[in-house]
Amino acid sequence: MFEYASCSLCPRECGADRRTRFGFCRCGDQIKVARAALHFWEEPCVSGKNGSGTVFFSGCTLRCRYCQNYQISSGCFGKEISADRLAQIFLELQNQGAHNINLVTPTQYLPGILTALDAVKGKLRIPVVYNCGGYEKVETVKLLKDYVDIFLPDIKYYDSALSREFSGAADYFAVASAAVRQMITQTGGPVLDQDGILRRGVLIRHMVLPGCREDSIRILRWIKENLPAGEYLLSLMSQYTPAFEGLKHKELRRRVTSFEYNAVVREAVRLGLTAGFMQERSSAKAEYTPPFDLAGV
Repeated sequence: MFEYASCSLCPRECGADRRTRFGFCRCGDQIKVARAALHFWEEPCVSGKNGSGTVFFSGCTLRCRYCQNYQISSGCFGKEISADRLAQIFLELQNQGAHNINLVTPTQYLPGILTALDAVKGKLRIPVVYNCGGYEKVETVKLLKDYVDIFLPDIKYYDSALSREFSGAADYFAVASAAVRQMITQTGGPVLDQDGILRRGVLIRHMVLPGCREDSIRILRWIKENLPAGEYLLSLMSQYTPAFEGLKHKELRRRVTSFEYNAVVREAVRLGLTAGFMQERSSAKAEYTPPFDLAGV
């Protein structure tokens, strides 16, 4: 599990020897980072006043056609760095006042990331956040037990036809739902400090897609029926912006309407899923997609 040879870190289990060729994630065995900086556009309990110390990793284990970070997820823009340099970056972000270390799409580099985290044990005084698309193996989540304080997983789809068409993963919901359950088991319920900053726990994200409000509602009902009340936070996002290959799909060429998003919010309220965050419809801004300019790398 900790090796890049015959890689099985993600649910794809592509078996690539990433020392000599790229895996499904389009990555080799060298950590590649596109940006490392304070980020102020996560949920308030993550970004706070000082910002989240966010490290954007190149590559991805999903194939989301509408990805707003496609320059790094599909284009793999970034700079190769050592685990030692990554450890230094963690401490630099902490010294800048970051509320946490926020690892964005990190799974494909997990062996190197864990080496970096081992190097700063005893020096890192802020929580570590695992910010992912939810498409994670339970076994991989278990490896993070002594490293990760906060999980920020997506639950993107319920319907396998949607997940196959839009992210190339027909098994997405089965995989993500099991992963999220394990994350909650590992962290327990959300713990916030006196300033309302999350110190431990799981914050589940769901972005409403155009034409997919019924799928969003099915996800909410699954959450209500299957996850322990009070043991997670929920973030409902309205920020979808047509981008990348999504422009080739008629249904993805527009933003989510107020009717669609409000229908999902109403269902969340009806179900009592109000512990968390709901975006204003006008909240989609360019800042959600930061410049990938190797800042801090």
